[in-house]
Amino acid sequence: MNTCLIVIDVQESFRHRPYFTEDGTAAYLEVQNALIAGCEERGIPIVRVLHTDGPAQADNPFALESGHVVPMRGLRAFSAAASFIKRRHSALVGTGLDVWLTEQGIGRLLISGIRSEQCCETTARHASDLGWQVAYVTEATHTFDMRLHDDSILRTADIKSRTAAVLDGRFATVCTVQQALAGAA
Repeated sequence: MNTCLIVIDVQESFRHRPYFTEDGTAAYLEVQNALIAGCEERGIPIVRVLHTDGPAQADNPFALESGHVVPMRGLRAFSAAASFIKRRHSALVGTGLDVWLTEQGIGRLLISGIRSEQCCETTARHASDLGWQVAYVTEATHTFDMRLHDDSILRTADIKSRTAAVLDGRFATVCTVQQALAGAA
């Protein structure tokens, strides 16, 4: 079965959000880069997806006008088989990615990127509902602590664990980089 790696929203925009912290970012990028390198070595196509939203003005880090909708510093440079700009959480809404995947005969998706519980999880669920086999590479996703309505903090590790729990066996196979690459061989 043909496999494709989707690298979702690994972009500089996040470094310009108030919740961003470098804590864990270098470790995430190391794992993300290992996944990219492993896919390159195996000839697995890699798709880049970047996110835009909000007002089209320079002070909005997710607007093209900001100059921040570019690959995140520290992300391994790669030659994308295709690149898409999305405006919704799922990389499959309004981008043409679904058409491209179908045209390429892709049956299995490796999901990676930023934010674990938002765009990565939403894309995984959507892809599963559309019939793709989904490998959700939790360690190659990244997110940030979230402040809850009661002012408590939901920690990154808990968010990632929750995301893995709700996806695994339902919408995706949750796996490590090594497992994802072994299944893609």
